[in-house]
Amino acid sequence: MKYKICVVTGTRAEYGLLSPLLKEIKDSGFFELQIVVTGMHLSPEFGYTITEIENDGFQIDDQIEILLSSDTSVGTCKSVGLGLISFGETYNRLKPDLIIVLGDRTEIFSAVQAALFSHIPIAHLHGGELSFGAYDDSIRHSITKMSNLHFVAHEEYQNRVIQLGESPEVVFNVGAIGLDNIKKLNLLSKEELETELNFNFGDQTFLVTLHPETNNIENVEDVASNLLAALDNFPDSKVIFTKSNSDEGGRKINTLFEKYCELNKNRAAIFTSLGQLRYLSAIKYVDAVIGNSSSGIIEVPLFKKPTINIGSRQNGRLYSDTIIPTEDGQTEITYAIEKALSSEFLGKIKDTRSLFGEGDTAKKIVGVLKGTDFNKIKLKKFYDLPNK
Repeated sequence: MKYKICVVTGTRAEYGLLSPLLKEIKDSGFFELQIVVTGMHLSPEFGYTITEIENDGFQIDDQIEILLSSDTSVGTCKSVGLGLISFGETYNRLKPDLIIVLGDRTEIFSAVQAALFSHIPIAHLHGGELSFGAYDDSIRHSITKMSNLHFVAHEEYQNRVIQLGESPEVVFNVGAIGLDNIKKLNLLSKEELETELNFNFGDQTFLVTLHPETNNIENVEDVASNLLAALDNFPDSKVIFTKSNSDEGGRKINTLFEKYCELNKNRAAIFTSLGQLRYLSAIKYVDAVIGNSSSGIIEVPLFKKPTINIGSRQNGRLYSDTIIPTEDGQTEITYAIEKALSSEFLGKIKDTRSLFGEGDTAKKIVGVLKGTDFNKIKLKKFYDLPNK
């Protein structure tokens, strides 16, 4: 009998990271793959990206609607509650032997709680990381404590998960799964990408993604406005914006970016979702990635391109030499962009290596899963660090 593995995905970016693992599980001949789709995937406002999953040939076993139109903390709380109820019902129907989740978003928090109460073991990707500027940090560690298998991206993160009381026997350093796509996808040519986007790259082009700092949402509009003012200091540069996520404050960022693109049609365009292929292809051809997305920390360095990381959302993560952290003021962001474009900085990063593996993470994960008895990992014990 094949083990049934249920993978939960709630965002376009998360699915892009998970897609190599979905393919590996599906093609293994060892497991039955189940896919549950939720969150922004089901929202027209955020691109209705469930279609990307279907177009890739995956069967979707359930759709869980939890995203509310409200952009408030109350709306987030209600969304988590809806998710807990709905995931419990879904698991009761699908009866998976293992749940796989990635990261630290609120919908994943719901999915994991429901799995815990349903007595289903959980495998978690990208635990042990830090991001002080968002409550995702607390969610991530909470998911770690509810999970039974841990697939982390770096030795430091592996040690942190063990420090949280997880047995070293179930914590595996497999690298960052986002690198698999960079190694395996046939990226679009610049001309193909320009045609698909209906947008011509300039002599200098930036790729911008900004998400709210959920631990400090009061200044979300100020940060976005400062970033736009900084971009005005580079009037000859083209700008590709991807919309913010559904976190509290995300819609405010999107509104400001949309207005900016409307006023700068000759040089700026905004996209709800580029999809993994177009997004990675864009990184290849832009001159810098600007904002505070985790992709700027994990995937972009493999392209040897500069990342201007704004504010505190990603504080605590390991940074490669390609990343320029900056405060969120207009002057600071402008200086960081100038630094990223300088020949001195570009020369410094040309030989940068990835901190998070070389792009064979999905295969490593499936190898571990094949050797795991899912029934035996259900019972967790707290692991105490040895006395020094």
